[in-house]
Amino acid sequence: MNNEVNIILQVINGNTGAYKLLVDAYKDLVFSLVIKIVRNREVAEEVAQDVFLKAYHSLGNFKNESKFSTWLFRIAYNTAISRIRKKTITTLTIDDSIIENFTTDAVQENLDSIDNEERLSILKLALNDLNEDEQLLIDLFYFHHQSIEEICKITGLTYSNVKVKLHRTRKKLYESMDNRLKKIKVVQGV
Repeated sequence: MNNEVNIILQVINGNTGAYKLLVDAYKDLVFSLVIKIVRNREVAEEVAQDVFLKAYHSLGNFKNESKFSTWLFRIAYNTAISRIRKKTITTLTIDDSIIENFTTDAVQENLDSIDNEERLSILKLALNDLNEDEQLLIDLFYFHHQSIEEICKITGLTYSNVKVKLHRTRKKLYESMDNRLKKIKVVQGV
């Protein structure tokens, strides 16, 4: 983190070439965050470029109160959300009462009965069943290792809202995985 602050200071003091180090360090993370929101590769590439341009022009506003990655992810999130607001998106949701009454124990038992490769395949398919906001939360928390506090800064959600949404999203993932496991067992005649 100290190295990032030094790079930022170099860029602010006129060494614009140093910005490439930050872009190289975060381009894949920013792209993966943005594509979860916009769900289109070409649009995600454009948005990611916009993110780095906005960040470059706003480097003087970075106050080092949070990690640089959190600050950059906030810019990425806002830029991507602004982009998708330009078009209407319809999402399907599972009834909350179904989610709240669902137990994960049975799913875990079923998952333990299959090999890792099949388990990973089912997880990937279940992740695709989530809407953009849910995928974003899972991506930030599990794949980008952002804390709940950092997710709050990135998304603008409250701490309790992030916790509740993560909880519901995990339950929804388990429900989707359970349904897929049941279908596999029917096909296999188990």
